[in-house]
Amino acid sequence: MANESLMANAIRALAMDAVQQANSGHPGAPMGMADIAVALWHRHLRHNPKNPHWADRDRFVLSNGHASMLVYALLHLTGYDLPIGELKGFRQLHSKTPGHPEVDVTPGIETTTGPLGQGLTNAVGMALAEKLLAAEFNREGHAIVDHHTYVFMGDGCLMEGISHEACALAGAWKLNKLVALYDDNGISIDGQVTPWYIDDVPGRFKAYGWNVIGPVDGHDIEAVDRAIADARHSAEKPTIIVCKTHIGKGSPNRANTAKAHGEPLGPDEVALTRTALGWEHEPFALPQGVYDEWDATAKGDELESEWRERFDAYAAAHPELAAEFARRMQGALPANFAQVAADAAVAAHTKAETVASRKASQIALEAFTAALPELLGGSADLTGSNLTNTKSTPPLRFDQSGEVVKTEDRIGRHINYGVREFGMAAIMNGIALHGGFIPYGGTFLTFSDYSRNAIRMAALMKRQVIHVFTHDSIGLGEDGPTHQSIEHAASLRLIPQLDVWRPADTAETAVAWAVALENANRPTALLLSRQNLPYAPKAGLDEIGRGAYVLAEPQDEAEAVLIATGSEVQLALKAQELLRSDGIAVRVVSMPSTTTFDRQDTEYKRQVLPEGIPRIAVEAGVTDFWWKYGCAAVVGIDTFGESAPAGALFKHFGFTPENVADTVRLALRKAQAEA
Repeated sequence: MANESLMANAIRALAMDAVQQANSGHPGAPMGMADIAVALWHRHLRHNPKNPHWADRDRFVLSNGHASMLVYALLHLTGYDLPIGELKGFRQLHSKTPGHPEVDVTPGIETTTGPLGQGLTNAVGMALAEKLLAAEFNREGHAIVDHHTYVFMGDGCLMEGISHEACALAGAWKLNKLVALYDDNGISIDGQVTPWYIDDVPGRFKAYGWNVIGPVDGHDIEAVDRAIADARHSAEKPTIIVCKTHIGKGSPNRANTAKAHGEPLGPDEVALTRTALGWEHEPFALPQGVYDEWDATAKGDELESEWRERFDAYAAAHPELAAEFARRMQGALPANFAQVAADAAVAAHTKAETVASRKASQIALEAFTAALPELLGGSADLTGSNLTNTKSTPPLRFDQSGEVVKTEDRIGRHINYGVREFGMAAIMNGIALHGGFIPYGGTFLTFSDYSRNAIRMAALMKRQVIHVFTHDSIGLGEDGPTHQSIEHAASLRLIPQLDVWRPADTAETAVAWAVALENANRPTALLLSRQNLPYAPKAGLDEIGRGAYVLAEPQDEAEAVLIATGSEVQLALKAQELLRSDGIAVRVVSMPSTTTFDRQDTEYKRQVLPEGIPRIAVEAGVTDFWWKYGCAAVVGIDTFGESAPAGALFKHFGFTPENVADTVRLALRKAQAEA
């Protein structure tokens, strides 16, 4: 029989030694949760260290990501490709053990955590993805999708408001294969939490519709084991297991104190802790017996082999479904995607409709959601405004027993997230991390501020999540400055790895969607108008996907270049006409995606934006962003908006063809004076 006390102490020793060597980190939570980790990872977790990407593995999320040495110790001990040298390099440059867990950096890490509450919310997304894939692909006698999602979390995760958004949805969706283990140690960085955290956590989760187990003694492995076993049998509810623990357990002077939370124990206290634990080994030295008891490679191989046998039987009985499941989990687009994308763009170009770009988005989505069953949409209570629903995406619903409701044998593919923008964004991250779906969700652009940190996390993780942000400027009109985006486009463009598109018409919108769907390793934000936009005639469609292109060339050699995005492209075209009547030749460049254009080669950039002539940018947003393109002038807005009809606002803030033309004339005069 395994010496599980010794197995837990191995985690404690590795955690305190790595933090001490780095002189940085959080030893308390790993030491306090070590027994919980033994109960889950040694007795229940279905995983294969030799293949961290096995499709039907259980998912494990460390939402309290500051406790990263806990999961690093577990991955090392159970046999993942994480040698002891990496633990010695904890928090050092280019190690596989960064300060907070990062997906695709450390084998076995499912999501990047650190911003508290988001890991828990990612786990909700993972559990939802599992449930939907099971409903879509499993057949009688063939359960190829059948795994649990486990999440460790602490007080900080539950203090963050996003936990309310996510856990309420988990209860509504009856995610019975989601199991959250709550490290209830009563300590945060500032000390005992009772003066500022008085939540009745069990009562709160019962109100969400969760199954609540405990409190249990988080240092009693048998008790935690029984709780997990009970949770695994929950038929229609997610489960929270409240585990009472001692932060820094084993440390004679730091246990149960904030000093154990976020700093090394110190050499003297590490020595005292070794004595208290009866751990007689040097730092980073573990007896072979500990490795033998923790090793999960043989069991993991056995579990995956059993699943592969079942999948082979499934493939024999349902070959088309098996091939589709494999494609989806690999993240490959359908073989006909390029044709679907081309057809959508050509249809938009041919029809040349005058519609809001949010409607253009829905038109494109009709084509893409019909062709890509992996597209899983939604909206934060603004479906009728964001236009994220299509004929192929019925609303997602669950019956009283927790089963996914099907319409004509189809699962719902449009999620009503409620007024939960942050939760929606982080849940979509979890869906993308799980695999099998490409999530997209809508809200107003100004509310991207609610979602921003989750958008940043998607970019950091290089995950394909698509944000549909409508009502993108003062063009939304009467709702006023609280809803009118001014700084948001520029702000989103600052996030590395995030693609931002602000299309001007139906064709640009169709191309934006196609590029977003092709970008498997980055998230995308689509900024779309409330107001109708005329179609901008164009010579072709091939260069739209490069982020910027010459939309309208003058008959004579251009004296200046107008750069515009979204609704302001029409202003640029009209200003070009006014200037032509004065004998001034101006090129109009539509730049729907500055982020995409910035990745183009220098030659193409110079073709679109020739050197030696003034560049004038036009966008209904802050001006600072545009100076990077060497602009001589910018027609923009550096104040908040007003409440009035859109037409009146555009005129009030200078977004008229006449003002744009005057700005070009002024820039030319200035250039001539400086020549």
